[in-house]
Amino acid sequence: QLVESGGGSVQAGGSLRLSCAASGYTYSSNCMAWFRQAPGKEREGVAAIDSDGRTDYVASVKGRFTIPRDNAKNTVYLQMNSLKPEDTAMYYCAVALEPYFGDPWDQNEYNFWGQGTQVTVS
Repeated sequence: QLVESGGGSVQAGGSLRLSCAASGYTYSSNCMAWFRQAPGKEREGVAAIDSDGRTDYVASVKGRFTIPRDNAKNTVYLQMNSLKPEDTAMYYCAVALEPYFGDPWDQNEYNFWGQGTQVTVS
């Protein structure tokens, strides 16, 4: 089970940190990622991290977002800085059974999904 938290409303230029806590399984050897879906748009990948800590980011968030993970807490985070109105979306955490990603933005690579947490930037 994946449970996201930390969403909310923030002004442009502000910061938020999303958390995704996993239970029932230890995900330290798995790829984890954050996706987002804005109203009227398809869900897109935002940030991903593999079991070795290698990360990947979609171009629109590079330099602003980071995806640290705490294996001891079985938790992955999305630190979002310099937020823009176009970052407004529902954010989802996802976990793959594989330790390394092929295409980190291929949603079919992910086996478990959280329920989402809303981020609104005005």
